[in-house]
Amino acid sequence: MLVRSERMEANMMNMMSKRLLILEDGSVYEGIAFGGDHYRMGELIFQTGMSGYQEIISDVAYYGQIVMMTYPAIGNCGINRDDFESINLQMFGYVVKEYCETPSNFRSDMTLDEFMKLKGIPGIADIDTREITRKIRDHGTLKATMADTDANVEEIVEMLKNTEVANDGVKAVSTVKPFPIPARGPKVVLVDTGTKFAIIREFNTRGCDLVVVPYNMSAEEILALHPDGVVFSGGPCSPYDIPETIETCKQLIGKTAMMGIGLGHEVIAAACGANVVKMKVGHHGNSSPVRNLKKNKIEFTAQNHGYEVDPNSLENTGLYVTYTALNDQTIEGLAHDSYPIYTYSFEPEAAPGADDCTYVFDDFYKVMMERSAK
Repeated sequence: MLVRSERMEANMMNMMSKRLLILEDGSVYEGIAFGGDHYRMGELIFQTGMSGYQEIISDVAYYGQIVMMTYPAIGNCGINRDDFESINLQMFGYVVKEYCETPSNFRSDMTLDEFMKLKGIPGIADIDTREITRKIRDHGTLKATMADTDANVEEIVEMLKNTEVANDGVKAVSTVKPFPIPARGPKVVLVDTGTKFAIIREFNTRGCDLVVVPYNMSAEEILALHPDGVVFSGGPCSPYDIPETIETCKQLIGKTAMMGIGLGHEVIAAACGANVVKMKVGHHGNSSPVRNLKKNKIEFTAQNHGYEVDPNSLENTGLYVTYTALNDQTIEGLAHDSYPIYTYSFEPEAAPGADDCTYVFDDFYKVMMERSAK
């Protein structure tokens, strides 16, 4: 008990220190520091999920971004060994309204503060997240950074205005070498542009023979693995930051079944000739409604993407829309009229969030089995 008390006392001392959140428009917010102190400029986005913060902070698709939670209380469940979506944290910062330094959960192994210190990721609490959310919704995402209270704010604002956000996200988070996860089912090659563990789990559950490969593996090398299907995972940044992946996808069209999730959806769309554009705010949440156009049914989905496919660019691509977002009518799913190609801008694997659409993995499994039986 003495050790735990000392640890809690140390956490409380740390939580009394101050830290700044500085935005490119010159806004400055002072809050309470927690986590690490490795400050980096990133794109400030808001995430609307009410639960699952451990899965959110370990989603590598947040590389290059400072994630702000709209739900006010964060940290109350601590950190456990089971709910990670990657090994490393790739977000550049974490902004919350209220941080709970004394978690109450039977699975908790450490506090969020302790874990973020371990990973070097800075956090800031006691911030008016509603005000900043309104600012982002009105004006779009903003570049931001955290800083010590004695920092030169004018210099930092100037730096933010004149520096581009990181575009090397996929290179930073993708596996360097291929690795297998063997099973006896259909062979799936997962092109890792920033995959979550949840995608791997979905294919494992269905007994697929999975091989995870780097984002820059060539089509020739992929086809040499004799896949029944190729999946392009979610991930950070723009598809145009990884032209080699788009080229690989182009060369695979018509040669194997393909599925794209998140960034993978955008990669396949670009490979087919559609235009992918930056969204004003993006979709980052755990329970976003989409319309399934085939079933004329509303389904709830997890989402984390800052780009969309321009619907006016689909002509002559062979692609047609299968899902749309209920909130803004943007494209959330595509399919090809000639080839077995299926894409989802949302995250059917959830983790965290609504799992209404995990059936898409069953659908893809059936497509692979039917093709292999011919």
